[in-house]
Amino acid sequence: MRASGVTLAVAGAGIRGATYARRALATAHRGDAAPGSPGDRPPSGEHSGEAATGGVGGRPPSGEHSATVVAVAEPDPVRRARFAAEHGIPPERVFADWREMAAAGRLADGVIIATQDAEHAEPAIRFADLGYHILLEKPMATNEPDAAAILEAVERNGSTLAVCHVLRYTPYTAAIRELIAAGRIGTPISIQHLEPVGWWHQAHSYVRGNWRREDESGPMLMTKSCHDIDWIIHVMGEVPARVSSFGRLSHFRPENRPPGAADRCLDCKVESSCPYSAKRLYLSCLDDPDLRAWPLSVVTTDHTEAGVTEALREGPYGRCVYAADNDVVDHQVVNLEFPSGATAAFTMTAFTPYVQRQTRIFGTAGFIEGDGARLTLRDFVTGEEEVVETADDHRSPDGRHDDADDALADAFIAAIATGDPSLLPSDARESLAAHRVVWAAERARRSGTVVDITPSLPSASPAKGTAQ
Repeated sequence: MRASGVTLAVAGAGIRGATYARRALATAHRGDAAPGSPGDRPPSGEHSGEAATGGVGGRPPSGEHSATVVAVAEPDPVRRARFAAEHGIPPERVFADWREMAAAGRLADGVIIATQDAEHAEPAIRFADLGYHILLEKPMATNEPDAAAILEAVERNGSTLAVCHVLRYTPYTAAIRELIAAGRIGTPISIQHLEPVGWWHQAHSYVRGNWRREDESGPMLMTKSCHDIDWIIHVMGEVPARVSSFGRLSHFRPENRPPGAADRCLDCKVESSCPYSAKRLYLSCLDDPDLRAWPLSVVTTDHTEAGVTEALREGPYGRCVYAADNDVVDHQVVNLEFPSGATAAFTMTAFTPYVQRQTRIFGTAGFIEGDGARLTLRDFVTGEEEVVETADDHRSPDGRHDDADDALADAFIAAIATGDPSLLPSDARESLAAHRVVWAAERARRSGTVVDITPSLPSASPAKGTAQ
């Protein structure tokens, strides 16, 4: 099959936007898209009147469709120039703000929106009204009314919306769903799922970084773990009916500051014995290309010892974790009850190594335990164990998403090229339903109550049978 030549614009050329754009660049190199002639023809893949109602489809074909990035909006001048050069984007299609790009009209078939969390809703609605299909970094929005407005906009305009719940796209997830669908563990009764954030990742992103404050991004359950709530729903095959939650900011607080600690790690007498030393973390990234890509590139684009030291002296990433202005939780548990009677227990915690998510699924005839790459299934009838390896050689720079970023980008490109949004394993309504569970969990945590969740999707069949 000849490549389709889908065109894409990017709003936000940070790490996430650049990752999806590079996948498009790779597809263009193997297809017939023309990087030198961006946007010279009308956007392709239009399907007038079709709303974003994808449903749960299989993984899309990879390598059949190509895409070219033809426009970018990015406020940081260094990132903007580097991105434009990488993708061969002419100056008239390079913008400092997504609003400027939107004012230019529809420049491409689809847009990748990877702006900061608080700037998801406005561009998503504006680009939907321009007729773009949208790949939207999670979360959809920082509040429920804005997320609902996005859904209304994409349905009103017949735009496809893919929210970047990348955990749906991993071979690991596909293997779990296949085992459950085949009846290998009988009826799933309960699930335990752990998001091990990692001690240094918490310090980087949620104490010193962009997601440290609820008023600037949102609660950590949304900004970090809406992935996981969506994943539990995807695996269990139904949206929860009730939720409770507990959690708080326990450790990264001024009262836990060690005696003698300074406001910045570079000046601190106890830095060498602190697990959260910015000096140790970021200077150790210099010798590792993956760690230079992330997290170091968030801290500084000057990847020298002098450049890192200056960034730690002047910027937010050099602050003591006990003297920052963070307020998001550092640990939280969420308990879910499904309409079928099945239950789930989710834990998100900072105080772990930086490793893959870990899951246990308890069924009436078997048990699955997984670590993000390997699954172990125990059959209750035979007593035998079976190991299923799902990992491959490809890893994203953060070591967590496996090939899911590429699979997500491929699915989005294929959905546009074919006019078939069912190639995406979730649609706008499913994404909003998962987000609503997160907001309900936050209401439960703050109020100390069990919160009922009003159904927002038609009743679905739970995974392999009904728990009673």
